[in-house]
Amino acid sequence: MDAIKFVEEQLSQENTLPTFRAGDNVAVSYRIIEGDKERIQIYRGDVLQINGSGKTKTFTVRKMSNGVGVERIFPMTSPNIASVEVLKRGKVRRAKLYYLRGLVGKKARIKEKAHNAK
Repeated sequence: MDAIKFVEEQLSQENTLPTFRAGDNVAVSYRIIEGDKERIQIYRGDVLQINGSGKTKTFTVRKMSNGVGVERIFPMTSPNIASVEVLKRGKVRRAKLYYLRGLVGKKARIKEKAHNAK
């Protein structure tokens, strides 16, 4: 067995995250440790991409903060992720939504996927 894979398996723990894709609007509850205090901060935004595979899988979330786009990359296997909640399912046709960086206003919105009512 490769030494790097062995260490990765020993250090990482599996998170049970819901299934989400690029274009979905999510709320990531992330543990912030400041000194000896610990709090949970919620980061709401759209998933731009899901990158990698296995233990190194990450996802990028973009939100608007005072008119400025802020992106943050979260590792899927991070122990600091308390939970991920899918707020809306987005209707997109691409896996990487880099084009949203150049759009402003209504053009930067992602349409919501229609629900199948049965």
